[in-house]
Amino acid sequence: MKKRLMAATMAVVMAASLVGCSGSSNSAASGSASGTGSSAGTQSSAASSSSASGNASASSSGSAEASTGDGTIAYKDIKLGETGTDLNVELKMLSHRTDMLASDYAGTNWDTYLEEFNKTYPGIKIDIEGITNYADDALTRLQGGDWGDIMMIPAVSKAELPTYFLSYGTKDDVASEVNYINNWEYKGQVYGIPTTANAQGIVYNKAVFEKAGITELPTNPDDFIADLKKIKDNTDAIPLYTNYAAGWTLGAWDAYLTGANGSSAWVNDGLIHGTNPFSDPGDGSGAYNVYKILYEAVKDGLTEDDYTTTDWEGSKGMINRGEIATMVLGSWAVPQMQGAGDNADDIGYMPFPVSVGGKMYASAGPDYNFGINANIDADKQEAAMIFVKWFTEQSGFSYNEGGLPIATSDNKVPELYSQFDALNVTYLTDDPAPEGEEDLMNELNSDSELAINAGGNDKVAKIIECASDGSESFDDIMNDWNTKWSDAQSTEGVTTN
Repeated sequence: MKKRLMAATMAVVMAASLVGCSGSSNSAASGSASGTGSSAGTQSSAASSSSASGNASASSSGSAEASTGDGTIAYKDIKLGETGTDLNVELKMLSHRTDMLASDYAGTNWDTYLEEFNKTYPGIKIDIEGITNYADDALTRLQGGDWGDIMMIPAVSKAELPTYFLSYGTKDDVASEVNYINNWEYKGQVYGIPTTANAQGIVYNKAVFEKAGITELPTNPDDFIADLKKIKDNTDAIPLYTNYAAGWTLGAWDAYLTGANGSSAWVNDGLIHGTNPFSDPGDGSGAYNVYKILYEAVKDGLTEDDYTTTDWEGSKGMINRGEIATMVLGSWAVPQMQGAGDNADDIGYMPFPVSVGGKMYASAGPDYNFGINANIDADKQEAAMIFVKWFTEQSGFSYNEGGLPIATSDNKVPELYSQFDALNVTYLTDDPAPEGEEDLMNELNSDSELAINAGGNDKVAKIIECASDGSESFDDIMNDWNTKWSDAQSTEGVTTN
């Protein structure tokens, strides 16, 4: 079990990931998500405390009963403002969003969300603990059992989901109300509800692009590198900021692979069952060309002078002031960059510069997912699910953080995606793994130690290091990855295409 739990452990994610709070990509191997920005691992009791209730059954609380046939709470049956209105419980939630604990957070902070929630549910008090190194520490807390009632699900084996987390209901039932549920679905049950969803592109400063003489956004790697050179030659801005020192930020590069291959089936087919998936397809697409952009940018001196001294928190203000031109991060980062100074209108978001057959695609998928402790009493489970549903349907969080709609009833998309519309980008979400292969990606990630979309920061860090000192060519790195992946496929008995 320990191997499976640690199979996709993230050193970050968002990463990414995902963020420091940590994260990984938008669609981690078994569902960890892209990371989001943070400031410190502090703890907040955003709502006043009250004593937890006893072990009353779920059906005894509130004016509307919400349960499935086996007596457990069901997401579809919760009627906000009706279900559980007489509950009096205190919940603890672990979050990667440490930045939102600060009173001066540029967006809507945790205190504000919880105050709004308590207008409808004054008896449900939520204490939020922010964890800086979330991906690693959350796994440790989960294994130890000392984590509370709600958490952002870290990279665990899908087979272990029923052990730790409460099911929100069947896939069909939850899918009728929630988007992006594939990551934490197992044997027809859904164990995670996304906090938000990200489309994967590049944060950029529009004023810097204009000053550099760039009139059209790049749609392929060669044009992007050429634009970075224009920025270096014509402005004082750092063309591409790696955020190497933060660590978790490097996992963001994994999040572009689905879009760069132009197929929602790529992860569970082209990657898991593909032969040498990191080889150059010869047309500027694919995983090879995603990572090559980073290698070439560093090799050509188009990044910061000393990658070891990058500063995540400082980078937000730097790009806002035009001292940085681009950063490779999920859409969640845009509001943070906009709020980091006086030049919010200069911050834009563009598609990742890879095309497949002349068409652009963007990987899109969930950030961290809410998981509810399967081992707490029924009242706490009901209260936790009420909060998750309120957060999904009524908080406005996803939109506020530059995310795509989570509730199926929501069609509000942030303006930051305007360039995606202008370039006719198609959003792609990874298909679910076939039955019997739900944990195969985790196993391959563990055996290969590449941790694709699961906090694989070290492998991306190596790209930067080797490009900087010339110790290893990019093709040598990709050949090594192919060898490690092929060996992992052999170890797991994977049939290849």
